[in-house]
Amino acid sequence: MSLTAARVLQPVGTAGKLFAFALDVGRGLFRRPFQTREFLQQAWFIASVTIVPTALVAIPFGAVIALQVGGLIKQFGAQSFTGSASVLAVIQQAGPIATALLIAGAGGSAIAADLGARKIREELDAMMVLGIDPIQRLVVPRVLACMLVAVFLNGMVSVVGVGGGYVFNVILQDGTPGAYLASFTALAQLPDVWIGMIKALVFGLIAAIVAAYKGMNAAGGPKGVGDAVNESVVITFLLLFVVNFTLSTIYLQVVPPKTG
Repeated sequence: MSLTAARVLQPVGTAGKLFAFALDVGRGLFRRPFQTREFLQQAWFIASVTIVPTALVAIPFGAVIALQVGGLIKQFGAQSFTGSASVLAVIQQAGPIATALLIAGAGGSAIAADLGARKIREELDAMMVLGIDPIQRLVVPRVLACMLVAVFLNGMVSVVGVGGGYVFNVILQDGTPGAYLASFTALAQLPDVWIGMIKALVFGLIAAIVAAYKGMNAAGGPKGVGDAVNESVVITFLLLFVVNFTLSTIYLQVVPPKTG
């Protein structure tokens, strides 16, 4: 009975440890000296492994949204709103989610693998013996780098997605270029851009913290590192969809949709 109870409560304990780890990372943000070189190196590395896949993913995202939304709106005879509806879907939902998936899948897995390898080589323990905080030295720069890169990638996904939607709408659905561009301001508004950026920032934070937590708690040799990488990606994906739903709900309550 006790073993069963322990298994049931294990996810709760993991969630508590992850939250405590996030608080430690938050405290590490204000400790000095700030690891500027590590931050720049990690930002460049994360951007280099995610920018091409993100751009390639953004094109079909925008195309599928444009085709689906365009076909649906055409049935209601409101083709003039195709552009604004597609832009809203890309900026508010598709852009941040695509960015988060790539950040977690490419950047987060690399962070978990790096920190996990350091853990099994006992480098983290050696740093603690020398009086160096691994969270302040290694985790904080990676978290900030993920957040920065996520914001820039979200902007790129939004631009590429909207451009891809425009091309597919005009070519495949016989849309009017002028009407597509003119409808941007019909339903879209500036807070829609801000919520997309905020989502990308939060998603990058979650992906980096989960990856760092799993990497620093890896055990069992190389197999443990591989398990930590897989677990970090899966947990991040689950958290992203929950947080995305929460942020979208709060945004729609605070900022009412613009009426045409």
